[in-house]
Amino acid sequence: MLVAAAVCPHPPLIVPELAAGAAGELDALRRACDAAVAALADARPDRVVVVGTGPESADFAKGGTGSFAPFGVDLAVRLGEGGTGDGTERLPESLAVGAWLLARTPVGVPVSGLAVAAGADAADCLASGAELAAGDERIALLVLGDGSACRTEKAPGYLDARAEAYDAAIAAALGGADVLALAGLDPELADQLWVAGRAAWQVLAGAADGAGLTGTLTYEDAPYGVGYFVAVWR
Repeated sequence: MLVAAAVCPHPPLIVPELAAGAAGELDALRRACDAAVAALADARPDRVVVVGTGPESADFAKGGTGSFAPFGVDLAVRLGEGGTGDGTERLPESLAVGAWLLARTPVGVPVSGLAVAAGADAADCLASGAELAAGDERIALLVLGDGSACRTEKAPGYLDARAEAYDAAIAAALGGADVLALAGLDPELADQLWVAGRAAWQVLAGAADGAGLTGTLTYEDAPYGVGYFVAVWR
């Protein structure tokens, strides 16, 4: 059963070593993410599952390892204290950021990971979430996902007039724990707006269906023209 969820973005620049002189620009985001992860521990789960998008779907049931070396910093991360791996990069970017966040704020329980293909069908994402929450094990999710990368002319996807309204709807859905709104996200529109979180949020929707959780949005901003949200579902 799902007992809690934390939603955070996964920009590599959240790691101060990667941001270098610009690290302070995301201090507020880091604090919000730390508090959201701490809320997972407060829910006393049996296990935390880190969910994020990747080039393909993959299950990291025994943890895993990753590296930020592709971004110019030789910094390795491990998903959960009991994770296995030989030190080579295995985790996709989103789960590597999740592992980094958990290293800052340990949850004290076993950690596993689920990468979902960025273009995965909505029904498959919902089914994956429902499977995660099935059974009596108390599960908490750390869900990594970015909003539209089309919020400004300097954004990675340039300016799209639809992006701000889209992100506002996502913020409302995450803040209200609106499972139906997340389940109904259109994969094609998300792709057009360079939204990196759609599939992971729909896994959350599948896991939270019927759980009766309430949500709180604790951070919303669009630095660098990309929508970032932090939310806690209890």
